[in-house]
Amino acid sequence: MKDLIKKAGIMVEMLPYIQKFRDAIVVVKFGGSAMEDSELTKKTMRDIVLLEAVGMKVVVVHGGGKAITAKLAEMKIPTEFIHGFRKTCDDTISVVDDVLHDEVNLNLVQAVNDIGGRGEQISGKNILQAKKMYASCPETGDNVDVGHVGTIAEVDTDPIFEALKNNVIPVIPPLGSDGNGQVYNINADIAACNIAEALNAEKLVFVSDVPGILRDFTDESTLIPTIKVSEVPNLIKDKVIGGGMIPKVNASVHALQTGTKFVHMIDGRIEHSLLLEFFTDSGVGTMIING
Repeated sequence: MKDLIKKAGIMVEMLPYIQKFRDAIVVVKFGGSAMEDSELTKKTMRDIVLLEAVGMKVVVVHGGGKAITAKLAEMKIPTEFIHGFRKTCDDTISVVDDVLHDEVNLNLVQAVNDIGGRGEQISGKNILQAKKMYASCPETGDNVDVGHVGTIAEVDTDPIFEALKNNVIPVIPPLGSDGNGQVYNINADIAACNIAEALNAEKLVFVSDVPGILRDFTDESTLIPTIKVSEVPNLIKDKVIGGGMIPKVNASVHALQTGTKFVHMIDGRIEHSLLLEFFTDSGVGTMIING
């Protein structure tokens, strides 16, 4: 009986959050090594289905870098990164397209459907109008051509809103195309930020393999629970936020400044981390807010 009462108490703690975020649009970016564990992926998708079942409008944007690298190696196509961007030639973009759509995305959609949710692939090629971008050399500031790597010029939100209206969970691979049909590889973090911004999402959640933002990256006990937008420049200056986290945080700040209310960075390796962040008083990970 005590166990049942404890479970009921957990549900009561969830109630105000369920009420607060009913009908709220939530963009979940799923990536990192959390995606490499099939059981963890299934559990994450189950939690996403639960979020949808209690009334949230959930959009999933996913990465797939490790699967792409593995496929390129199998096909003996060399992998090269330039200033953090995968150099994407004609052969590489074809592999990226196939892996993201026909492997990673379909597996995530199937995981949603297996749990009883309604997942649907919405290709980024159909909704993300992209243009070519160049990598900036940190030493000289010169632009470097990295092939078919793009930045998002516009998001067509109509197919996403239509899916959400029908209680469907859109699952979006981070690819875009231009008016000439050229496909571009897009950083999944940036794609998620742009989509959250275009949807005016209540929350943007990064589910990856890091616990959040740490004051000391070697010590998880230094996790920063909440960061205000006004604090970000100094955290970058002090190198608390560094490396690949900088463009992610900067894009998150832009999303916050244009309508998104909360950005969360949580560790997908922790079971039910999404639910802990959404439905408990303490939460997990780092939350970035306006202020």
